[in-house]
Amino acid sequence: MAAAAVCLPLAAAAVPTLVPDLPSVAQLTPANGSPLEAGVLDASLGDPPVESVTSGTLDRSFGRFSSRGSHRLTAPLWFRLPPLSASAPEHGGPIPVLLARAGMDQTVQLFARHRSGSAPLSAATVVPQFGGAQDSVFVLPPGLDAGAPLYVRVTRQGRATTDVHFTTSTLDRTLQAAAVHQRIIALAFGALMAMALSTLLVRFVLTDRLYPLYGTLFSLQALYLVYFSGQGFHWPILSLARPISSYAWNVPVAISAAAAALFVREFANLRLFSPKVYSAFGWLAAAFVALAFCNVLRVLPGFSPVIAAIGNLMFLGSALFTLIVSFLAWRSGNRAAGWFLIAWALLCTFQILTALRLLYSRADDAQGLLYYGLAPSMVAAAVLIALGTSDRLRAQSLALTDAERRAQTDPLTGVLNRRSLIERLDAACMRAKARGLPISVLFLDLDYFKEINDSRGHAAGDACLASIMGPIHAELRHSDVIGRYGGEEFVVILNGADSAAAHPIAERICRRVAEVRVEGFGAPIALTCSIGVASSDTLGVWGQHLIARADHAQYAAKRSGRNRVQLAAALAA
Repeated sequence: MAAAAVCLPLAAAAVPTLVPDLPSVAQLTPANGSPLEAGVLDASLGDPPVESVTSGTLDRSFGRFSSRGSHRLTAPLWFRLPPLSASAPEHGGPIPVLLARAGMDQTVQLFARHRSGSAPLSAATVVPQFGGAQDSVFVLPPGLDAGAPLYVRVTRQGRATTDVHFTTSTLDRTLQAAAVHQRIIALAFGALMAMALSTLLVRFVLTDRLYPLYGTLFSLQALYLVYFSGQGFHWPILSLARPISSYAWNVPVAISAAAAALFVREFANLRLFSPKVYSAFGWLAAAFVALAFCNVLRVLPGFSPVIAAIGNLMFLGSALFTLIVSFLAWRSGNRAAGWFLIAWALLCTFQILTALRLLYSRADDAQGLLYYGLAPSMVAAAVLIALGTSDRLRAQSLALTDAERRAQTDPLTGVLNRRSLIERLDAACMRAKARGLPISVLFLDLDYFKEINDSRGHAAGDACLASIMGPIHAELRHSDVIGRYGGEEFVVILNGADSAAAHPIAERICRRVAEVRVEGFGAPIALTCSIGVASSDTLGVWGQHLIARADHAQYAAKRSGRNRVQLAAALAA
């Protein structure tokens, strides 16, 4: 959680602070938390001088102000707030404040009357909010003219995204809420970035493209969250994105949706289960990339609300489509899709609620849903999908292990095939040489096997081969290895056994095979075998040379009457 550790001090640095020695301030009425009914100056008067407004000569030109839709107003705005009575607060009691909400690209100036003159007041701090909004927090000092209204001038330097409105609260409540919100965003951002970076690093070890898609998805989700909440614009380094305002969250969330579409189709293995849906997710990813470009290139103000509405509808539709596809894939037996369904359902629930809320209201009006719903759901989804990805990797590893086992074994008898047997023999010989130990090889061949195939059929021959595996394994140790060398021929590797130890083992195997009776193909089939034994301690050879010498000994056993064991003799010098 290194990223979380980095983000916490950043968030702490971003917590609004005030000078320790605050002067006594006036209590504000209406009561704390109440919205203030503001009047807006007639637009035909333009932007008059400050003295003309604060003197009260234009008070009759202020009309009723409706906050909804005020972000579309482009000219400087003058607001008249009702008088806020001044009464000294109780000692140690809460300090009331005036909150003026506007966009980051809007400048808020507060003016009051002091001794019949104009007194500009500075904001004590600024609290970031969702959707590019921020609250300018004003503490009213004592000495202002009693019963005089307050005047607010709002100007903007770019494209406004937040409706203007005014409320009252207390300083402790405002700072406490700001600190809680910053911790939520910092922890969510740190968790998402930590998981995203860890999976991106895993990509250097594993070639599965699921990991870079996961890392891309949740790193962009983290950037979207921290900028959409407004916190990122007040953090070191991330604050460099402040000039591009809403692009800092609109573009990352659109690209993250494209990454999510690609991630879903890989995670659920839709190429195998449903090629058409796999292609549909590809087109959906392309649509979200196009949405990102539209957000970058939107220069006509009239198209901005349309693009935002289209984007919210796309997120809503894609969330529902993803849930339906995941459910159907899970019902079809796709375990990975089931994991994804559980994880994504949580996130999609809040994404759908957020998209629906943003279709009918602004982001700064949905603080509770965004802070306590969307942010935690992102982290929960990242954790659950990481678990699902791990489970998918485990399933792939098991499948790969099973495939490797099948590639190394003989399908009929279940023992090693010839190639794997020789590889095991070479490795065993290297270990034996390094440790100064002997190694022995048994070459076993069923007697009269061709006659069984010719008279009883190949099915009977296969049954005979399978039936002798149990008796042979009964005489072998855990360290010994058996493989099918070809046809009815088998090779046994006796690790650490010299000729004196190998010969009795071969004799017991020969007797056990002679006791086997194969039924179901007419009269019971009696089996015998001939075994040749070659040991490194007596022959001085290793590897496939041992197999060759054991094979010669097995032929000698057959020539001697079959159903017997023959030791390979050392060659004459």
